[in-house]
Amino acid sequence: MLYNVISRSNLTKLTLFLGLFLISSSCYDDESLNVPVRDVNVDLSDPLDRYIQENFTDKYGMAIRYRFVDRYVDPDERVAPPRVEVVRPMLDFIQKFWIDPYLEVANGEAFFKDHVPAEIVFLGGFIFNEDGTVTLGTADAGAQITFTNVNSIDPDDVDWRALQLQTVYHEFAHTVHQRYKLPVAFETISPTGYSSAGSWFNVPEEEALQRGFVSPYSTSSPNEDFAETVAFYLFDPNFLDDTLTDEPDCESADCESRNEGRERIRQKVNAISAHYEKVTGVSLQALREAVQSKL
Repeated sequence: MLYNVISRSNLTKLTLFLGLFLISSSCYDDESLNVPVRDVNVDLSDPLDRYIQENFTDKYGMAIRYRFVDRYVDPDERVAPPRVEVVRPMLDFIQKFWIDPYLEVANGEAFFKDHVPAEIVFLGGFIFNEDGTVTLGTADAGAQITFTNVNSIDPDDVDWRALQLQTVYHEFAHTVHQRYKLPVAFETISPTGYSSAGSWFNVPEEEALQRGFVSPYSTSSPNEDFAETVAFYLFDPNFLDDTLTDEPDCESADCESRNEGRERIRQKVNAISAHYEKVTGVSLQALREAVQSKL
């Protein structure tokens, strides 16, 4: 899964600030849950590596990769390595905003430990591709999640934080449909709204909402629709008001279309929430409340 995001105003502003003209996305055909081989011999002479081993690898089975950047990008991609001094703050960030919310809700700890990817990769900047596009974050078949732009870490910066949270909640949500499939009839909620392959970035946000999608990227496939809906529901503070609540006193066709789209999104959120509760025992509402309490 290459997760290259255009969604909501904050991330769009970030993209424009970087001077990017196009952001594209594609997914691996194989979404099986393969687990990479973990390190057998770990050198724990470095205090940072000991901290990682004790607090992430031993506790959750996660290997944190912040060295040997070239192993995690293709030959035609360019990326900067993370600075060592940002690794610990980034670890604190994912602990607070990703791990802790699961530890705070019923059945969340068991779910997290059973589904967490074996590798977490930190990259200093974005992944710059040969075709001029930029990859904002990636995941590999449920086995690895890559965080980009770690060198610019600033949890108080709304744009930076939104990028990281959307990436990790989106990618982690994929593990649910990979193991337990999509909710029954999920694809039928917006049956004609999905975009053709490779064209999601041509869909304006307004049109995506009218079709019943939380972002243009979610129109790319039912799997991405599922993951995007989960991500926005969890991290977007304004999601309930802006996306789930109808505009009152509609006097235009566009307003009515937006409200029709919101009804489809409400159906998706209800279907996804019921599915999570059934197959994982985790309440998405409780998880959202835990996440929002930290923002």
